[in-house]
Amino acid sequence: MSFLTHLRGTGDTTPVIVLTARGSIEDRVNGLDVGADDYLTKPFAVEELLARVRAIMRRPAKVVPMVARVGRLEFSLDNREARIDGTLLDLPRRELLVLETLVRRQGRTVLRSVLEEAVYTFDDEIQSNALDSHISRLRRKLTEAEADVEIHGIRGVGYLIRATP
Repeated sequence: MSFLTHLRGTGDTTPVIVLTARGSIEDRVNGLDVGADDYLTKPFAVEELLARVRAIMRRPAKVVPMVARVGRLEFSLDNREARIDGTLLDLPRRELLVLETLVRRQGRTVLRSVLEEAVYTFDDEIQSNALDSHISRLRRKLTEAEADVEIHGIRGVGYLIRATP
C-alpha cells in the first residue's frame, strides 16, 4: 500500500489491481482509497482476474497533460511545446528535440549518443560539432527568455539540464 500511495503521489495513473491475502473490509477499503483500481483477495480464480483486467482495459484512458517543468520553463510532452511563463518559445525542430530529451531526464546526465539518436535520423550526416551548436543556440535562447535553467556540459559524456539555483 505504501508503494501504491507513492505511485499515486507522483501522478502516475497506471491501472493497478491489488492481489493480496488481506481480505478484511478495512484492508479492501484502504487499498481502494490509496489508489487501487480494483482489489482481489487470494485465493481467486484466474478467470476472474482476467475478467477484471479486461474491465479495467475497457475504461477510457485518463487524459493527463504531460508537462515537465524546469525553472520557469514548461515543456509539454504531448505536443512538444516549450513555454516560459505561458509564452511560447519558438525553437527549430532539432533544438526542440534536444530540449525535450534533456527535460525528460532533468537533473541527470544525458549521454551525447542518446541526444544524437533523439535529434538525428540514421540517414543524417552529423558534423562533429553539430550537437554542440544546437546546445549553444538553445542555451542562448533560454537565457534570453529568462527561463532560469542551465544546460551543463559534462566533458566527454553529455549534458544535463537543471533549474538555476
